Amino acid sequence: MTQTEPKRTLSSLPAPWGHLLPLGARILVWGLFFGILYILRSFFLLLFLTFVFVYFQSRSLKRLETYIKFRAVRVILIFSVFLGMLTMVGFFLTPRVMDQAGRFINQFPSYIESTDKVLFSVGDKYPMLTNIIPELKKTSGNNTLGGGKDSPVQPSPTAALIQILAGFGEETSEKENIKQVIGQLRSIGENIASIVSYFLLALLFSFLILFDLPTFSKNFTKLKDTKIDFIYNEVAVSIRDFALVLGQALEAQFIIAIFNTLFTTIGITLLGLSTKVAFLSVIVFFCSFIPVIGVFISSVPICLVALQTSGLNNLLLAIILITIIHLVEAYILNPRIYGSHLRINPIIVLIILTISGKLFHIWGLILGVPVYTYIFGTAIQKKPAETLPEETSP
Repeated sequence: MTQTEPKRTLSSLPAPWGHLLPLGARILVWGLFFGILYILRSFFLLLFLTFVFVYFQSRSLKRLETYIKFRAVRVILIFSVFLGMLTMVGFFLTPRVMDQAGRFINQFPSYIESTDKVLFSVGDKYPMLTNIIPELKKTSGNNTLGGGKDSPVQPSPTAALIQILAGFGEETSEKENIKQVIGQLRSIGENIASIVSYFLLALLFSFLILFDLPTFSKNFTKLKDTKIDFIYNEVAVSIRDFALVLGQALEAQFIIAIFNTLFTTIGITLLGLSTKVAFLSVIVFFCSFIPVIGVFISSVPICLVALQTSGLNNLLLAIILITIIHLVEAYILNPRIYGSHLRINPIIVLIILTISGKLFHIWGLILGVPVYTYIFGTAIQKKPAETLPEETSP
């Protein structure tokens, strides 16, 4: 009777190959992984939306397991409810948002001019502020942004603020910065058809993935018994752990976004800004997924509309409203919803968002904090080797 020889691995080779070859294999595997991501970068929105839909529906799938035993029935039921809710929101909300967004974009220069007039009056009343903020000092012969035909352009303090919030301190002129903001808003409207198509495709893919997830999981785990098992062993657990961290972060931010949007909608309605309540509420909802910086980005259009509609008093009330809502978020909602394992120092969050925003733009703002949480909370921590469990469902 012959004894089966133990399976040889790269790490079992004699030195120095026992150290160099595993390191080379890891570099090769992760290089291929990130290379594939780079090739698929134009489909990143589709991949991200598919992941989000799968994660949220799978959470509901587990909760219904004690009530409905057959998995196929649970998948169809959850997807039907999910699709119905999205259809209702889109049917009632989308036309209002598009109409109010169009009016906001067309009136954007007048919002800037109204805010500049208030800031210039503050600069005239308190000359000391002009030494701290040079933009508050009026250029001779100019009372409004732009001045006369042949007169120098008046620097806009409002545009400088937008430059800090939206441009992260890049040196661009005020007019160019305003044009960039308006251009970005218009480009979102122009690309709405492609966004909708990705959204619908992500819904379809999420349903197909959830419906056949047990079979997909079994076929995927079979890779550990093939000649490319080193790829499975290297990336499978890491991808699963990152997906869980990202899903937890998005789930927490989703709950916080719901609370922020609800409170802000009530507040701006009481302030008399109901003509743009749908547009402003949608901005607050999506900006809630960007930690710290999202507060300032979503506050700008609210403050501009409040000032243009009812003057300086309404602007101050809007600022107080926003401050109260985000104090409640920071000291009540975040500790209860996030938990201690996902909480990060605000200074570190700002550093992460500044760097990731510069390098990866909007995706850096959305994924920067979850990636940081995964790297320092999971990836670099020592733990015993493990494999993905096979999913068994009726």
